[in-house]
Amino acid sequence: MYKIAEKFTSINGEGRLCGQLAVFIRFAGCNLNCSYCDTAWAKDENSYTDQLSKEQIYEYIKQTGVRNITITGGEPLVQANIKELLELLSEDESLHIEIETNGSVLLADFKSIKRKNISYTMDYKLESSGMEQAMNIDNLKYLTKNDVIKFVIGDKKDLSKVLELLNKYDLQSKTNVYFSTVFNSVELKEIVQFMIDNKLNNTNLQLQLHKIIWSPDERGV
Repeated sequence: MYKIAEKFTSINGEGRLCGQLAVFIRFAGCNLNCSYCDTAWAKDENSYTDQLSKEQIYEYIKQTGVRNITITGGEPLVQANIKELLELLSEDESLHIEIETNGSVLLADFKSIKRKNISYTMDYKLESSGMEQAMNIDNLKYLTKNDVIKFVIGDKKDLSKVLELLNKYDLQSKTNVYFSTVFNSVELKEIVQFMIDNKLNNTNLQLQLHKIIWSPDERGV
């Protein structure tokens, strides 16, 4: 049985499918403690509201009639038997499964699921998060053009590290690169200027659309 903190249908607030409908399955429990976490209430593995089997999760998803699925947390990839759920969901070719992961869990084993309808949106936690030491740098070699790497920027120091990583690992050619900011901490025009100054082709500035439409603290959206 999987510990579910919440499940709901809304729109994708960020990423490649931003603005499209999605079913969100949020798991309870996380192995990190980021300074800017916007789902801190879900970090405790005992914060679950439901315990569901993989079959029950699949049934819930299908009854919504929505094809985009976002698996999130907490940290979904530290959940017991999570690979079994991902395998089950990805067998349904009518679904697109996006896994949001924090960058600390090695992707190698999960990447053995060789289906085109499953993708990973992986954070790289920068210094302002307080969790950069937990990043598994080996994950960068497993990301493809089917995936996303997301940098959440909290200050100008973070921008310097982003540039270092982009250049060292040639990330723009390997995967989809997205920039976000810690909500209300960095002016968006600063990120745009950073992109211009460094000629950052094939990178994307994104807004958290759900925080614009609803209150930043509202759950279930």
